[in-house]
Amino acid sequence: MAAGLDTSPLPLMERLESDGRKGKARRPQTSKVCPKAKRPRLQGSSSAFPAEDNSLTCSLKSCSGLINPLNEKHVEIQAGLPENNVARFLLKCAVEWTGAGEATFHESCWKDVLKSARARNQKKAAIKMSLEERALVKEASKTAEFHDSFEDVRKEAARIASLVRGASHCIVFTGAGISTSAGIGDYRGKGGKWTEMDREAVTAMVAENLKPDAGTPREESADETADSGVPYEQLRPTYTHEALAKLLELDFLKHVISQNGDGLHHLSGIPPENLSELHGNVFLEICENCGHRYYRPFYVLDDHASLYFEELSDLGTTTIIKPKFAKQCELCGLSHRTSRKCEQRDCKGRLKDSIINFRDNLEEEILATAEQHAKLADLCLSLGTTMQVTPACDLVEMGRAPLRLVIVNRQRTGFDELCYRKERGGQQLGARVFGDCDSVMREVMKLLMTDADLRTWESQRWDRMRLYDSQ
Repeated sequence: MAAGLDTSPLPLMERLESDGRKGKARRPQTSKVCPKAKRPRLQGSSSAFPAEDNSLTCSLKSCSGLINPLNEKHVEIQAGLPENNVARFLLKCAVEWTGAGEATFHESCWKDVLKSARARNQKKAAIKMSLEERALVKEASKTAEFHDSFEDVRKEAARIASLVRGASHCIVFTGAGISTSAGIGDYRGKGGKWTEMDREAVTAMVAENLKPDAGTPREESADETADSGVPYEQLRPTYTHEALAKLLELDFLKHVISQNGDGLHHLSGIPPENLSELHGNVFLEICENCGHRYYRPFYVLDDHASLYFEELSDLGTTTIIKPKFAKQCELCGLSHRTSRKCEQRDCKGRLKDSIINFRDNLEEEILATAEQHAKLADLCLSLGTTMQVTPACDLVEMGRAPLRLVIVNRQRTGFDELCYRKERGGQQLGARVFGDCDSVMREVMKLLMTDADLRTWESQRWDRMRLYDSQ
Protein backbone atom coordinates (compact mmCIF):
# COMPACT_ATOMS: atom_id res chain seq x y z
CA MET A 1 0.00 0.00 0.00
CA ALA A 2 1.13 3.54 -0.66
CA ALA A 3 2.25 5.54 2.34
CA GLY A 4 -0.15 7.88 4.13
CA LEU A 5 -3.46 6.19 3.25
CA ASP A 6 -6.42 8.38 4.23
CA THR A 7 -9.16 6.15 5.65
CA SER A 8 -12.03 8.59 6.03
CA PRO A 9 -15.22 7.03 4.55
CA LEU A 10 -16.04 8.21 1.05
CA PRO A 11 -19.35 8.73 -0.71
CA LEU A 12 -20.24 6.99 -3.93
CA MET A 13 -19.71 6.88 -7.63
CA GLU A 14 -20.35 5.12 -10.83
CA ARG A 15 -19.14 1.69 -11.77
CA LEU A 16 -16.39 2.25 -14.28
CA GLU A 17 -15.24 -0.94 -15.86
CA SER A 18 -12.33 -1.22 -18.23
CA ASP A 19 -13.47 -2.97 -21.36
CA GLY A 20 -12.00 -4.37 -24.52
CA ARG A 21 -13.61 -1.70 -26.68
CA LYS A 22 -12.57 1.63 -28.01
CA GLY A 23 -13.98 3.61 -25.16
CA LYS A 24 -12.98 5.15 -21.90
CA ALA A 25 -14.10 4.29 -18.41
CA ARG A 26 -15.14 7.85 -17.78
CA ARG A 27 -18.05 9.54 -16.14
CA PRO A 28 -20.97 9.67 -18.61
CA GLN A 29 -21.92 13.16 -19.70
CA THR A 30 -25.62 12.52 -19.26
CA SER A 31 -27.50 10.39 -16.71
CA LYS A 32 -29.02 6.96 -16.71
CA VAL A 33 -30.05 7.09 -13.10
CA CYS A 34 -33.69 6.37 -12.48
CA PRO A 35 -35.06 9.04 -10.11
CA LYS A 36 -36.74 6.35 -8.03
CA ALA A 37 -33.42 4.54 -7.66
CA LYS A 38 -31.43 7.38 -6.12
CA ARG A 39 -32.34 6.16 -2.66
CA PRO A 40 -32.58 2.34 -2.45
CA ARG A 41 -35.77 0.96 -0.99
CA LEU A 42 -35.57 0.02 2.67
CA GLN A 43 -36.99 -3.46 2.67
CA GLY A 44 -37.13 -5.48 5.84
CA SER A 45 -36.51 -9.16 6.29
CA SER A 46 -40.13 -10.22 5.88
CA SER A 47 -39.77 -11.22 2.23
CA ALA A 48 -38.23 -9.83 -0.91
CA PHE A 49 -40.59 -11.92 -3.00
CA PRO A 50 -43.88 -10.79 -4.54
CA ALA A 51 -47.26 -12.20 -3.69
CA GLU A 52 -48.75 -14.87 -5.92
CA ASP A 53 -50.96 -12.37 -7.74
CA ASN A 54 -47.89 -10.39 -8.86
CA SER A 55 -47.69 -12.35 -12.08
CA LEU A 56 -46.18 -11.39 -15.42
CA THR A 57 -47.66 -11.78 -18.88
CA CYS A 58 -45.72 -13.70 -21.51
CA SER A 59 -44.94 -11.47 -24.50
CA LEU A 60 -45.33 -14.22 -27.08
CA LYS A 61 -48.65 -13.35 -28.73
CA SER A 62 -49.52 -16.99 -29.35
CA CYS A 63 -49.13 -17.65 -25.61
CA SER A 64 -50.01 -14.50 -23.63
CA GLY A 65 -50.28 -16.70 -20.55
CA LEU A 66 -49.39 -15.58 -17.05
CA ILE A 67 -45.97 -16.22 -15.52
CA ASN A 68 -45.88 -16.83 -11.78
CA PRO A 69 -42.39 -15.78 -10.58
CA LEU A 70 -42.86 -17.79 -7.39
CA ASN A 71 -42.51 -21.11 -9.16
CA GLU A 72 -41.76 -20.36 -12.82
CA LYS A 73 -38.57 -19.21 -14.49
CA HIS A 74 -38.76 -16.34 -16.94
CA VAL A 75 -36.57 -14.50 -19.44
CA GLU A 76 -36.36 -10.76 -20.16
CA ILE A 77 -34.95 -9.19 -23.32
CA GLN A 78 -34.74 -5.73 -24.84
CA ALA A 79 -34.45 -4.81 -28.52
CA GLY A 80 -33.86 -1.52 -30.28
CA LEU A 81 -37.11 -0.79 -32.11
CA PRO A 82 -37.02 1.44 -35.21
CA GLU A 83 -38.21 5.00 -34.68
CA ASN A 84 -40.14 5.23 -37.95
CA ASN A 85 -43.13 3.10 -38.95
CA VAL A 86 -42.92 1.38 -35.56
CA ALA A 87 -46.71 0.99 -35.18
CA ARG A 88 -46.98 -0.88 -38.48
CA PHE A 89 -43.98 -2.99 -37.54
CA LEU A 90 -45.37 -3.96 -34.13
CA LEU A 91 -48.73 -5.05 -35.57
CA LYS A 92 -47.00 -7.70 -37.65
CA CYS A 93 -44.73 -8.97 -34.88
CA ALA A 94 -45.05 -12.36 -33.21
CA VAL A 95 -43.84 -10.75 -29.97
CA GLU A 96 -45.79 -8.14 -28.00
CA TRP A 97 -42.91 -5.67 -27.66
CA THR A 98 -43.30 -2.73 -25.29
CA GLY A 99 -42.67 0.80 -26.51
CA ALA A 100 -39.15 0.50 -25.06
CA GLY A 101 -38.54 -2.74 -26.98
CA GLU A 102 -38.80 -4.98 -23.92
CA ALA A 103 -40.34 -8.44 -23.74
CA THR A 104 -40.80 -11.12 -21.07
CA PHE A 105 -41.27 -14.83 -21.71
CA HIS A 106 -41.82 -18.16 -20.07
CA GLU A 107 -38.50 -19.96 -20.32
CA SER A 108 -40.03 -22.49 -22.75
CA CYS A 109 -41.61 -19.76 -24.90
CA TRP A 110 -38.28 -17.93 -25.15
CA LYS A 111 -36.59 -21.11 -26.35
CA ASP A 112 -39.23 -21.44 -29.08
CA VAL A 113 -38.88 -17.78 -30.10
CA LEU A 114 -35.09 -17.97 -30.32
CA LYS A 115 -35.12 -21.31 -32.14
CA SER A 116 -37.56 -19.90 -34.71
CA ALA A 117 -35.51 -16.72 -35.15
CA ARG A 118 -32.42 -18.80 -35.88
CA ALA A 119 -34.13 -21.33 -38.15
CA ARG A 120 -32.65 -21.52 -41.65
CA ASN A 121 -35.90 -22.77 -43.13
CA GLN A 122 -38.51 -20.29 -41.98
CA LYS A 123 -41.33 -22.35 -43.50
CA LYS A 124 -40.71 -24.98 -40.84
CA ALA A 125 -40.26 -22.50 -37.97
CA ALA A 126 -42.80 -22.92 -35.15
CA ILE A 127 -43.20 -19.15 -34.81
CA LYS A 128 -43.42 -17.01 -37.94
CA MET A 129 -41.47 -13.77 -37.77
CA SER A 130 -40.38 -11.19 -40.30
CA LEU A 131 -36.72 -10.84 -41.22
CA GLU A 132 -36.60 -7.62 -39.20
CA GLU A 133 -38.09 -9.15 -36.06
CA ARG A 134 -35.79 -12.15 -36.30
CA ALA A 135 -32.82 -9.78 -36.42
CA LEU A 136 -34.04 -7.98 -33.29
CA VAL A 137 -34.58 -11.25 -31.42
CA LYS A 138 -31.14 -12.59 -32.29
CA GLU A 139 -29.45 -9.36 -31.22
CA ALA A 140 -31.48 -9.21 -28.00
CA SER A 141 -30.59 -12.83 -27.20
CA LYS A 142 -26.95 -11.84 -26.66
CA THR A 143 -27.92 -9.96 -23.50
CA ALA A 144 -31.01 -11.92 -22.43
CA GLU A 145 -31.55 -11.88 -18.67
CA PHE A 146 -32.70 -15.07 -16.96
CA HIS A 147 -34.61 -15.26 -13.70
CA ASP A 148 -34.94 -18.36 -11.57
CA SER A 149 -38.21 -18.89 -9.75
CA PHE A 150 -38.27 -17.54 -6.22
CA GLU A 151 -38.59 -21.10 -4.92
CA ASP A 152 -35.33 -21.98 -6.68
CA VAL A 153 -33.67 -18.80 -5.39
CA ARG A 154 -34.51 -19.78 -1.81
CA LYS A 155 -33.17 -23.27 -2.38
CA GLU A 156 -29.88 -21.99 -3.81
CA ALA A 157 -29.61 -19.35 -1.08
CA ALA A 158 -29.62 -22.19 1.47
CA ARG A 159 -26.79 -23.86 -0.43
CA ILE A 160 -24.82 -20.58 -0.55
CA ALA A 161 -25.30 -19.97 3.18
CA SER A 162 -24.05 -23.49 3.92
CA LEU A 163 -20.97 -22.93 1.75
CA VAL A 164 -20.24 -19.60 3.45
CA ARG A 165 -20.52 -21.18 6.90
CA GLY A 166 -18.13 -23.95 5.93
CA ALA A 167 -15.51 -21.74 4.27
CA SER A 168 -12.31 -20.70 6.00
CA HIS A 169 -11.36 -17.99 3.49
CA CYS A 170 -14.37 -16.70 1.56
CA ILE A 171 -13.85 -13.88 -0.94
CA VAL A 172 -16.29 -11.92 -3.08
CA PHE A 173 -15.82 -10.73 -6.66
CA THR A 174 -18.25 -7.97 -7.64
CA GLY A 175 -19.36 -6.22 -10.82
CA ALA A 176 -21.87 -3.65 -12.03
CA GLY A 177 -24.87 -5.85 -11.22
CA ILE A 178 -24.65 -5.15 -7.49
CA SER A 179 -24.97 -1.40 -8.10
CA THR A 180 -27.89 -1.29 -10.55
CA SER A 181 -30.47 -1.04 -7.75
CA ALA A 182 -28.61 2.06 -6.55
CA GLY A 183 -29.33 3.68 -9.92
CA ILE A 184 -26.10 2.93 -11.78
CA GLY A 185 -26.49 1.49 -15.26
CA ASP A 186 -24.53 -1.64 -16.09
CA TYR A 187 -22.53 -2.35 -19.24
CA ARG A 188 -23.72 -5.69 -20.57
CA GLY A 189 -27.27 -5.98 -19.26
CA LYS A 190 -30.23 -5.87 -21.64
CA GLY A 191 -30.19 -2.07 -21.31
CA GLY A 192 -26.48 -1.67 -20.67
CA LYS A 193 -24.07 0.81 -22.24
CA TRP A 194 -22.21 -1.63 -24.49
CA THR A 195 -25.45 -3.46 -25.29
CA GLU A 196 -27.07 -0.32 -26.66
CA MET A 197 -24.02 0.47 -28.77
CA ASP A 198 -24.11 -3.01 -30.32
CA ARG A 199 -27.86 -2.73 -30.89
CA GLU A 200 -27.59 0.39 -33.06
CA ALA A 201 -26.47 -1.43 -36.19
CA VAL A 202 -29.37 -3.90 -36.03
CA THR A 203 -31.89 -1.13 -35.33
CA ALA A 204 -30.59 0.85 -38.32
CA MET A 205 -31.01 -2.17 -40.59
CA VAL A 206 -34.58 -2.73 -39.41
CA ALA A 207 -35.42 0.96 -39.89
CA GLU A 208 -33.99 0.90 -43.42
CA ASN A 209 -36.06 -2.14 -44.36
CA LEU A 210 -39.23 -0.52 -43.00
CA LYS A 211 -38.97 2.59 -45.18
CA PRO A 212 -41.91 2.88 -47.57
CA ASP A 213 -39.52 2.90 -50.54
CA ALA A 214 -37.30 0.15 -49.24
CA GLY A 215 -38.41 -2.14 -52.07
CA THR A 216 -37.89 -5.87 -51.86
CA PRO A 217 -36.47 -6.93 -48.48
CA ARG A 218 -32.87 -7.99 -48.78
CA GLU A 219 -31.66 -11.46 -47.93
CA GLU A 220 -30.62 -12.17 -44.36
CA SER A 221 -26.89 -12.14 -43.74
CA ALA A 222 -24.83 -13.81 -41.02
CA ASP A 223 -25.55 -13.36 -37.71
CA GLU A 224 -24.68 4.70 -27.79
CA THR A 225 -27.34 5.86 -27.10
CA ALA A 226 -26.31 8.82 -24.97
CA ASP A 227 -25.50 7.72 -21.46
CA SER A 228 -27.34 9.57 -18.90
CA GLY A 229 -25.20 11.23 -16.32
CA VAL A 230 -24.89 9.64 -12.90
CA PRO A 231 -25.19 11.85 -9.79
CA TYR A 232 -22.48 9.97 -7.93
CA GLU A 233 -22.71 12.01 -4.76
CA GLN A 234 -26.38 11.04 -4.34
CA LEU A 235 -25.98 7.29 -4.74
CA ARG A 236 -26.03 5.01 -1.72
CA PRO A 237 -25.00 1.38 -1.05
CA THR A 238 -27.50 -1.31 -1.98
CA TYR A 239 -28.65 -4.19 0.19
CA THR A 240 -25.87 -6.31 -1.30
CA HIS A 241 -23.18 -3.74 -0.49
CA GLU A 242 -24.33 -3.57 3.11
CA ALA A 243 -24.70 -7.34 3.40
CA LEU A 244 -21.09 -7.84 2.33
CA ALA A 245 -19.91 -5.29 4.89
CA LYS A 246 -21.91 -7.14 7.56
CA LEU A 247 -20.49 -10.52 6.53
CA LEU A 248 -17.00 -9.05 6.81
CA GLU A 249 -17.85 -7.78 10.29
CA LEU A 250 -19.15 -11.27 11.25
CA ASP A 251 -15.93 -12.84 9.89
CA PHE A 252 -17.77 -14.89 7.26
CA LEU A 253 -15.98 -12.89 4.57
CA LYS A 254 -12.26 -12.11 4.30
CA HIS A 255 -11.86 -9.88 1.24
CA VAL A 256 -13.83 -8.07 -1.47
CA ILE A 257 -12.42 -7.78 -4.99
CA SER A 258 -14.36 -5.32 -7.11
CA GLN A 259 -14.36 -4.22 -10.73
CA ASN A 260 -16.55 -1.27 -9.79
CA GLY A 261 -15.26 2.28 -9.52
CA ASP A 262 -18.37 3.65 -7.82
CA GLY A 263 -17.00 3.77 -4.27
CA LEU A 264 -20.10 2.12 -2.79
CA HIS A 265 -18.09 -0.67 -1.14
CA HIS A 266 -15.97 1.90 0.66
CA LEU A 267 -19.01 3.94 1.66
CA SER A 268 -20.72 0.82 3.05
CA GLY A 269 -17.91 0.51 5.58
CA ILE A 270 -15.49 -1.99 4.08
CA PRO A 271 -11.96 -0.97 5.18
CA PRO A 272 -9.31 -0.39 2.48
CA GLU A 273 -7.28 -3.38 3.72
CA ASN A 274 -10.24 -5.68 2.98
CA LEU A 275 -11.01 -4.20 -0.42
CA SER A 276 -9.26 -4.41 -3.80
CA GLU A 277 -10.81 -1.96 -6.27
CA LEU A 278 -9.15 -3.25 -9.42
CA HIS A 279 -10.42 -0.52 -11.74
CA GLY A 280 -10.06 2.39 -9.37
CA ASN A 281 -12.44 4.67 -7.51
CA VAL A 282 -13.83 7.94 -8.80
CA PHE A 283 -13.53 9.49 -5.34
CA LEU A 284 -9.88 8.55 -4.89
CA GLU A 285 -6.93 10.61 -6.06
CA ILE A 286 -3.25 9.79 -5.66
CA CYS A 287 -0.14 11.96 -5.56
CA GLU A 288 2.14 11.38 -8.55
CA ASN A 289 5.21 12.02 -6.38
CA CYS A 290 4.75 10.56 -2.90
CA GLY A 291 1.82 8.21 -3.55
CA HIS A 292 -0.36 9.64 -0.77
CA ARG A 293 -4.01 8.66 -1.32
CA TYR A 294 -6.96 10.97 -0.72
CA TYR A 295 -10.55 9.76 -0.43
CA ARG A 296 -12.75 12.71 -1.32
CA PRO A 297 -16.48 13.42 -0.83
CA PHE A 298 -16.71 14.48 -4.48
CA TYR A 299 -16.04 13.08 -7.95
CA VAL A 300 -12.35 13.77 -8.61
CA LEU A 301 -11.90 13.16 -12.36
CA ASP A 302 -11.39 16.13 -14.67
CA ASP A 303 -13.42 15.12 -17.71
CA HIS A 304 -12.76 18.48 -19.39
CA ALA A 305 -9.05 17.75 -19.72
CA SER A 306 -9.71 14.23 -20.99
CA LEU A 307 -12.21 15.49 -23.53
CA TYR A 308 -9.55 17.85 -24.91
CA PHE A 309 -7.24 14.92 -25.70
CA GLU A 310 -10.10 12.70 -26.86
CA GLU A 311 -11.31 15.24 -29.43
CA LEU A 312 -7.78 15.82 -30.71
CA SER A 313 -7.37 12.08 -31.19
CA ASP A 314 -10.77 11.45 -32.80
CA LEU A 315 -11.26 14.68 -34.76
CA GLY A 316 -7.77 16.09 -35.20
CA THR A 317 -8.91 19.40 -33.72
CA THR A 318 -10.82 20.77 -30.73
CA THR A 319 -12.31 24.03 -29.50
CA ILE A 320 -11.59 23.08 -25.90
CA ILE A 321 -8.85 25.07 -24.20
CA LYS A 322 -6.27 22.73 -22.73
CA PRO A 323 -6.10 23.07 -18.91
CA LYS A 324 -2.61 24.06 -17.72
CA PHE A 325 -2.29 21.02 -15.45
CA ALA A 326 -3.45 18.48 -18.09
CA LYS A 327 -1.02 15.78 -19.13
CA GLN A 328 -1.83 13.10 -21.68
CA CYS A 329 -1.41 9.53 -20.45
CA GLU A 330 0.88 7.49 -22.70
CA LEU A 331 -1.33 4.41 -22.26
CA CYS A 332 -4.98 5.49 -22.42
CA GLY A 333 -4.48 8.82 -24.20
CA LEU A 334 -6.56 10.74 -21.66
CA SER A 335 -5.59 12.88 -18.67
CA HIS A 336 -5.56 11.47 -15.14
CA ARG A 337 -4.60 14.73 -13.44
CA THR A 338 -7.31 16.29 -11.27
CA SER A 339 -6.08 19.94 -11.00
CA ARG A 340 -5.26 19.61 -7.28
CA LYS A 341 -1.88 19.24 -5.57
CA CYS A 342 -0.66 17.04 -2.74
CA GLU A 343 -1.24 18.47 0.72
CA GLN A 344 1.68 16.67 2.33
CA ARG A 345 4.50 18.85 3.69
CA ASP A 346 7.38 19.38 1.25
CA CYS A 347 5.64 17.53 -1.58
CA LYS A 348 3.11 19.57 -3.61
CA GLY A 349 3.06 16.89 -6.32
CA ARG A 350 0.21 16.74 -8.80
CA LEU A 351 -2.77 14.56 -7.90
CA LYS A 352 -4.20 12.06 -10.37
CA ASP A 353 -7.38 10.00 -10.42
CA SER A 354 -7.24 6.24 -9.82
CA ILE A 355 -9.55 5.11 -12.63
CA ILE A 356 -8.26 2.40 -14.95
CA ASN A 357 -9.21 3.35 -18.50
CA PHE A 358 -8.99 1.11 -21.55
CA ARG A 359 -5.29 0.31 -22.18
CA ASP A 360 -4.24 1.40 -18.67
CA ASN A 361 -2.42 -1.12 -16.50
CA LEU A 362 -3.94 -2.24 -13.22
CA GLU A 363 -2.23 -0.91 -10.11
CA GLU A 364 0.33 -3.58 -9.20
CA GLU A 365 -0.15 -3.53 -5.42
CA ILE A 366 -3.92 -3.75 -5.68
CA LEU A 367 -3.76 -6.63 -8.15
CA ALA A 368 -1.14 -8.42 -6.01
CA THR A 369 -3.37 -8.18 -2.92
CA ALA A 370 -6.35 -9.45 -4.89
CA GLU A 371 -4.32 -12.40 -6.21
CA GLN A 372 -3.08 -13.21 -2.71
CA HIS A 373 -6.63 -13.54 -1.36
CA ALA A 374 -7.85 -15.29 -4.51
CA LYS A 375 -5.22 -18.01 -4.06
CA LEU A 376 -6.11 -18.46 -0.37
CA ALA A 377 -9.83 -18.70 -1.09
CA ASP A 378 -11.76 -21.93 -0.60
CA LEU A 379 -14.97 -20.18 -1.68
CA CYS A 380 -15.52 -17.35 -4.18
CA LEU A 381 -18.83 -15.53 -4.55
CA SER A 382 -19.14 -13.77 -7.90
CA LEU A 383 -21.94 -11.22 -7.75
CA GLY A 384 -23.36 -9.12 -10.59
CA THR A 385 -20.75 -9.67 -13.29
CA THR A 386 -20.43 -11.63 -16.53
CA MET A 387 -16.68 -11.92 -15.85
CA GLN A 388 -15.46 -10.97 -19.32
CA VAL A 389 -12.72 -8.47 -18.43
CA THR A 390 -9.21 -9.80 -17.94
CA PRO A 391 -7.08 -10.06 -15.89
CA ALA A 392 -9.80 -9.41 -13.30
CA CYS A 393 -11.96 -12.41 -14.17
CA ASP A 394 -8.99 -14.79 -13.93
CA LEU A 395 -9.05 -14.32 -10.15
CA VAL A 396 -12.21 -16.40 -9.64
CA GLU A 397 -10.36 -19.58 -10.70
CA MET A 398 -7.27 -19.13 -8.53
CA GLY A 399 -8.74 -20.63 -5.35
CA ARG A 400 -7.69 -23.78 -3.53
CA ALA A 401 -8.89 -27.13 -4.85
CA PRO A 402 -11.60 -28.19 -5.00
CA LEU A 403 -12.73 -24.91 -6.53
CA ARG A 404 -16.00 -23.73 -4.97
CA LEU A 405 -17.59 -20.99 -7.03
CA VAL A 406 -20.95 -19.25 -6.53
CA ILE A 407 -22.28 -17.03 -9.33
CA VAL A 408 -25.28 -14.71 -8.95
CA ASN A 409 -26.03 -12.87 -12.17
CA ARG A 410 -28.98 -12.48 -14.54
CA GLN A 411 -26.93 -13.32 -17.61
CA ARG A 412 -24.98 -16.43 -18.48
CA THR A 413 -21.22 -16.40 -18.01
CA GLY A 414 -18.30 -18.44 -19.29
CA PHE A 415 -17.75 -19.81 -15.77
CA ASP A 416 -21.23 -21.25 -15.12
CA GLU A 417 -20.30 -24.90 -15.54
CA LEU A 418 -17.75 -24.62 -12.71
CA CYS A 419 -20.61 -24.03 -10.26
CA TYR A 420 -22.19 -27.39 -11.04
CA ARG A 421 -19.10 -29.57 -10.65
CA LYS A 422 -19.35 -32.25 -7.98
CA GLU A 423 -17.11 -33.70 -5.33
CA ARG A 424 -16.25 -37.38 -5.30
CA GLY A 425 -19.19 -38.00 -3.03
CA GLY A 426 -21.54 -36.43 -5.58
CA GLN A 427 -22.21 -33.20 -3.72
CA GLN A 428 -22.31 -30.04 -5.84
CA LEU A 429 -19.29 -27.84 -5.18
CA GLY A 430 -20.80 -24.43 -5.89
CA ALA A 431 -24.07 -22.71 -6.74
CA ARG A 432 -25.52 -20.80 -9.70
CA VAL A 433 -28.41 -18.37 -9.35
CA PHE A 434 -30.00 -16.40 -12.18
CA GLY A 435 -31.52 -13.37 -10.51
CA ASP A 436 -30.99 -10.09 -8.68
CA CYS A 437 -28.17 -9.90 -6.16
CA ASP A 438 -30.27 -8.05 -3.58
CA SER A 439 -33.00 -10.72 -3.61
CA VAL A 440 -30.48 -13.53 -3.23
CA MET A 441 -28.48 -11.80 -0.49
CA ARG A 442 -31.63 -11.13 1.54
CA GLU A 443 -32.31 -14.85 1.63
CA VAL A 444 -28.67 -15.66 2.44
CA MET A 445 -28.59 -13.17 5.32
CA LYS A 446 -31.71 -14.77 6.83
CA LEU A 447 -29.74 -17.99 7.14
CA LEU A 448 -26.48 -16.51 8.39
CA MET A 449 -27.94 -14.28 11.12
CA THR A 450 -30.43 -14.93 13.89
CA ASP A 451 -33.90 -13.52 13.36
CA ALA A 452 -33.38 -10.97 16.14
CA ASP A 453 -29.98 -9.83 14.87
CA LEU A 454 -31.23 -9.59 11.29
CA ARG A 455 -34.25 -7.49 12.30
CA THR A 456 -32.03 -5.17 14.31
CA TRP A 457 -29.48 -4.78 11.50
CA GLU A 458 -32.10 -4.17 8.81
CA SER A 459 -34.01 -1.72 11.00
CA GLN A 460 -30.83 0.36 11.29
CA ARG A 461 -30.79 1.04 7.55
CA TRP A 462 -32.09 4.59 8.00
CA ASP A 463 -29.36 5.31 10.53
CA ARG A 464 -26.75 4.11 8.06
CA MET A 465 -28.30 6.25 5.35
CA ARG A 466 -27.93 9.33 7.55
CA LEU A 467 -24.33 8.35 8.20
CA TYR A 468 -23.70 8.07 4.45
CA ASP A 469 -25.28 11.49 3.95
CA SER A 470 -22.91 13.03 6.46
CA GLN A 471 -19.77 11.81 4.70
